[in-house]
Amino acid sequence: MDLREKLIESKLLYDGKILKLRFDTVTLPDGELSTREIVEHPGAVAIVPITADGRIVLVRQYRHAIGDLMLEIPAGKLDAGEDPLACAYRELEEETGYSAGSLRYLSSVYTTPGFTNEKIHLYVAGQLCETKQRTDNDEFINVEIYSCMQIRSLIDTGVICDAKTMLALLLSGVLS
Repeated sequence: MDLREKLIESKLLYDGKILKLRFDTVTLPDGELSTREIVEHPGAVAIVPITADGRIVLVRQYRHAIGDLMLEIPAGKLDAGEDPLACAYRELEEETGYSAGSLRYLSSVYTTPGFTNEKIHLYVAGQLCETKQRTDNDEFINVEIYSCMQIRSLIDTGVICDAKTMLALLLSGVLS
């Protein structure tokens, strides 16, 4: 059976600063009609910054969608036409105040393909050099540095519960 759905109609419901929301009508594999609510996202990067002594640089910020603070790896949205590698270098320095001498690609993942096309490109950063944090005007971030043992404990206790952070830490070898 061909599992693909066929797009019949697409209506743009919202066109915002970060995302778009559309309502699609599709034909299912069995010929029936259905609808899909889709969040379009330009994509993002996320970086595991590792210091010379093997510690991990994390960021703590308030996330309005969940109504709480999150401890995460630095991450950010791709600008239109921006190369993910260039974005990773930029976002790392903006959010943490560290520049990377090297960035290694880990993987790219769709965050929640049931309703969004958001794809995050994951990197690990090394040869860090302290510069100056340059957050956006509406961005308030604390930078925190942890050992690998502390990271494991933060995951085990649910303090780190962000999927991109946990996956990138696993893929980077920090959790092995």
